[in-house]
Amino acid sequence: MTEHILVLHGPNLNLLGRREPGIYGVQTLENINQQLQADAQSLGVELTIRQSNHEGQLVDWIGAALGQYVGIVINAAAYTHTSVAIRDAIAAVDLPTVEVHLSNIHKRESFRHHSYIAAVVIGQISGFGANSYRLGLRALVEHVRAGN
Repeated sequence: MTEHILVLHGPNLNLLGRREPGIYGVQTLENINQQLQADAQSLGVELTIRQSNHEGQLVDWIGAALGQYVGIVINAAAYTHTSVAIRDAIAAVDLPTVEVHLSNIHKRESFRHHSYIAAVVIGQISGFGANSYRLGLRALVEHVRAGN
């Protein structure tokens, strides 16, 4: 059976490629998703990829992941620093989850240094642009296959 992984993109990531390219790069979300699908194929996994600007929608998708996915890759974007609800949803489903960020959140404004979700994920990857997603996907697949 092929492992199925959920990839979630948070608020404003639909604007990638136009939004502050000096921070977030020039790749669009569509480009990132295409690369993730290619990586998933080479890793032998299936992806469901979703994006929302709405916290509750992300919480609903996380809650519905139980029994459908072996893990989650999430870029909660600004909700990383504000959302106890997303943190609690990740903890509730207890699926291996990797937090990713395009920019290095620890080199940015001080309010971005704290992640509410870091304590309930298996790891955090930030600062590698679109490659943060690719690294996160690979790390999650290796984690799941190792039976951790």
